[in-house]
Amino acid sequence: MGDARIFDWARASASTLEWWAAAGVDVLAGDDPFDWLAAPEPEAPTRPADRRAADREGRAAPAPAATQPLVLPPTLEAFLAWRTGADAPEAAWGGALLPATGPGTADLMILIDCPDRDDAEGLLTGATARLFGRMLAAIGRSRADVHLAAVAAARPIAGRLPPEQADALFAITHHHVALVGPKRLLTLGNAASRALLSMDVAEARGRLHVVEHKGGRSTEVVASYHPRLLRERPTAKAEAWRDLQLLVGGIRA
Repeated sequence: MGDARIFDWARASASTLEWWAAAGVDVLAGDDPFDWLAAPEPEAPTRPADRRAADREGRAAPAPAATQPLVLPPTLEAFLAWRTGADAPEAAWGGALLPATGPGTADLMILIDCPDRDDAEGLLTGATARLFGRMLAAIGRSRADVHLAAVAAARPIAGRLPPEQADALFAITHHHVALVGPKRLLTLGNAASRALLSMDVAEARGRLHVVEHKGGRSTEVVASYHPRLLRERPTAKAEAWRDLQLLVGGIRA
């Protein structure tokens, strides 16, 4: 039969869409045909009267409507129900909304970017499950005593957070962390680090960060690599181990 291989169309499509997004493509097709090789037509000169009319129209144009502030449930129980309901931003993406897991009173919270493609039974239950379990065991923890959540409750089609929704998702994440109020928090991956610390893992690693909440409370944060990257780049595990040591040994009591 030769070297028969199964082609992963879903992965290839997601990779292509991600490449298009990085290249600035925001539509799949236009409504009208267009000759991309034709020379641009010269613009007709604008008469002074036309310019004055255009200026008047510009001055009279109404200001854009102000963006409505995001109103989030004030209790953790209500928030978690809303987070996987029809009003969550990711509900329009079409994928499954995976809830946060673990006790809402946990002193340790772990934040990732979004569900992986094979997370059928919950966050980090696919190919990364075994490695994640080992990371928890290395610091004397298990899934039962940490609060695990994602910046996005569903997986974006290209595997990356849509830029136009990032600010809203980051605000939701801050609210989630404030409701749980963990003493310490571990971010795994760039999106999680940006959501709380406004910087990528490479910049955030190696030191403690403090996220302030209302009422004088705060959470100390350590940034590290996502388990999926550690599976692809085993040499980074030594750095991740140092991050875990910082998490459990350098946090103030």
